[in-house]
Amino acid sequence: MPSSSSFFVYILTNHFNRVLYTGITNNLERRLYEHRSGSVPGFTSQYRCHKLVYFEETPSVRSAIEREKQIKSWRRAKKVALIESQNPAWKELLEL
Repeated sequence: MPSSSSFFVYILTNHFNRVLYTGITNNLERRLYEHRSGSVPGFTSQYRCHKLVYFEETPSVRSAIEREKQIKSWRRAKKVALIESQNPAWKELLEL
């Protein structure tokens, strides 16, 4: 696993790949557990976005926030292209 000073920008989807959620964290495994367990109410629990289909590591929280904002501003087609550039089959990238 990457160093503790790393931050991650990630994209989750639901079972049908209909909804995309973009977020940031400094601990990808912990954050995925939180999403999947429903311990944090909100968008991902409402739409059951539990499948990690994309992530990238950044060196600072500032760069992670900037990248998250950039990705969130994109249209769906551009987000799909980003996902498919690294994960063309939309496979789950981290099993817990």
